[in-house]
Amino acid sequence: MSDKLLFLTGHLAEARLKSTLVEAGLGQHKWAVHNVGIKVAALMTEKILRNRLEGPLEADQVILPGRVRMDLESLSAHYGVPFILGPEEMIDLPQFLGRGAKPPDLSGYDINIFAEIVEAPEVPLEEVIARARTHQAAGADVIDIGCQPDVPFPHLEETVQALKAEGLKVSVDSGDVDELQRGALAGADYVLSLDETSLDAVAGTTCVPVLVPKPHGDLDSLFRAIDKANALGIKHLADPILDPIHFGFVASLERYAELRRRCPNVEILMGTGNLTELTDADSQGLTTLLLGICSELQIRNVLIVQVSPHTRRTVEEHDAARRLMYRAREDNALPKGYGGGLLSLHELRAFAQTPDQIAETAKAIRDSNFRIEAASDGVHIYNRFGHHAGTDPFELFPKLGIEDDASHAFYLGYELAKAEIAQRLGKRYTQDRPLDWGVAADAPDDDKIHHAPEGATLRAAREKNEKARAAARTEKDDAKARSNDKT
Repeated sequence: MSDKLLFLTGHLAEARLKSTLVEAGLGQHKWAVHNVGIKVAALMTEKILRNRLEGPLEADQVILPGRVRMDLESLSAHYGVPFILGPEEMIDLPQFLGRGAKPPDLSGYDINIFAEIVEAPEVPLEEVIARARTHQAAGADVIDIGCQPDVPFPHLEETVQALKAEGLKVSVDSGDVDELQRGALAGADYVLSLDETSLDAVAGTTCVPVLVPKPHGDLDSLFRAIDKANALGIKHLADPILDPIHFGFVASLERYAELRRRCPNVEILMGTGNLTELTDADSQGLTTLLLGICSELQIRNVLIVQVSPHTRRTVEEHDAARRLMYRAREDNALPKGYGGGLLSLHELRAFAQTPDQIAETAKAIRDSNFRIEAASDGVHIYNRFGHHAGTDPFELFPKLGIEDDASHAFYLGYELAKAEIAQRLGKRYTQDRPLDWGVAADAPDDDKIHHAPEGATLRAAREKNEKARAAARTEKDDAKARSNDKT
């Protein structure tokens, strides 16, 4: 972090910001706070800031509230000092100061994701290509063509070649050696799976086979297959096969560990579907644990399937988990403190303010706009007319005085529902922002320069008020005209 930091804020947050900086242990000489002169700092505009903040600035960096929307490059050029966005909530400021201004670099990874299209023989080629593109966009490195037992696949070669023409890496997954050989001859990059007796099927091709034990669980047969591939000069991956819970799961983990001990240089693949697909639990935690195991054992390839409804984001989950584990391993650190992408239902710091802090903020409000917050004791809603809190939004509604304002009632009902969900789950709630579900759902685009456009309910209320004012003006004009006629 820079030597001297200048924090910009407004009236409502100034005192709490100063106390937070003191509590964070940042030396007094390392920071200063400037009140821009508006109530809510997040609503300051670049024009306001330039009018009220005179240069030159005695600072090495200027920290803006995280919800501000401005052109930071323009401000940095104008003042000659870097302007950066701080966290959106004050509670996150100590962590922000500890980690530095830049978020952790999660761009790196060393695990390849093989994403299987399980029913490829029965899917039109156009749909296979579309699914492949979707998987690639979500993080897949290799598209796996899943063959099915006793289902003819006459267009296997065409499928491989079409995906290759799209610039994709392709693997073919089948229990039929003939299909694997056809895939290899068609130009597939990988085939899953061969053993010591069937390895010759890819001889003379550039295809990389994934070797498996035969019979299942027999590590000695896998070692023999590896030795044979090395003798033939065939590049390969090895997969001891991950088994489901209660059907050999722990023993299968032991096989991966033993394979790494005996073959420290072999490239390994782990198929995670037997855990994620066959366990009725949210798959993010399972995936993260498995990718942690892969990171420790230097398993640099994972095969995933996306069949069950609860694994609909499995490609995204594996992508997020591999980046987390890579970063943590490179930092020689725990996989902790690198963002909340894999925290969907809960958050590390769910509530931005305590109930007492919300009460203090509510006392300072002098306008009629409702503020909504979630805290440990329930949902809070307040404006200058009152401060109400509870765990049931239906009990709060009669206290708000909006029975005759349909658009406002709709808006507050929507926001209170979000706040209730967040409060019950222990998630962060921010008014007028969607809940953050991490990697479990696509996040909406976040414009860091411009504020969000006016919502439909606010627009409806504004238009209603404008019509009422126009009607009042017309009535006034008509009354004046009638009065003039009488005279």
